[in-house]
Amino acid sequence: MMISNLVTLQLKTEENFDENLNNLTKHIKSCEKYSLILAPELCLTGYCYDKLELASSFTVVATDTIKELSKEKTISLTMITYDKKKKSYQNTAFVFSQNSLIHKQSKAKLFHLNKEADYFLQADEKNIKLFDIGNTKVGLLICFELRFINLWLKLKGADIILVPSMWGVLRKQNLEQLSCALAVANQCYVVVANSAYDDMAKSSAVISPFGDVVIDDDKSKIVAKFIKSEITKMRRYIHIAQNNL
Repeated sequence: MMISNLVTLQLKTEENFDENLNNLTKHIKSCEKYSLILAPELCLTGYCYDKLELASSFTVVATDTIKELSKEKTISLTMITYDKKKKSYQNTAFVFSQNSLIHKQSKAKLFHLNKEADYFLQADEKNIKLFDIGNTKVGLLICFELRFINLWLKLKGADIILVPSMWGVLRKQNLEQLSCALAVANQCYVVVANSAYDDMAKSSAVISPFGDVVIDDDKSKIVAKFIKSEITKMRRYIHIAQNNL
């Protein structure tokens, strides 16, 4: 699957799961084919600690819906899953393309301030690794994981890094600074999709390898062209790989 556009969705999560899925579906359908679309962290359910069983069951329903929408698009979102063997819930990122699930990755760095660690099983960092969408190398960091520089190194060589988030407004500047730094340091595109809920930072953006930022807190959908040659140009210009020899 080729990628021509990078799309970040900036959506508000409501209490009704079906309404959230309908809103997400509407936005996905509005995107051009060959778009890579990123939704905010847990945009269909929120954390809903009192409804985890219901949320994990809804993930099965949503998976079928999103998979059908991915025929000519690549779609990524995080949803609540249940591991039957470990009898635990996880915050899990899914990537769908060409009507198939092509990547799955659960959150390895849980955010203690919102008691995430009390309800979700922490995943192994070894699952944070590059995967391919056609001839494009992609990595993924879920929200709080963006703060850990050692995880940036695990995604060295990525053309695109996806960052689905539910990042609070009090740390809005941190989100913008870290995501821009990641793009420049790894010389790649970074796509951040953050919640538009009232106490969230918004700050959804597409950031180029040069640090150019496309951002608009007033929009629910932000689109930028994916120009792979810009990655090559930046890497040749700066010569970071050569200096690491």
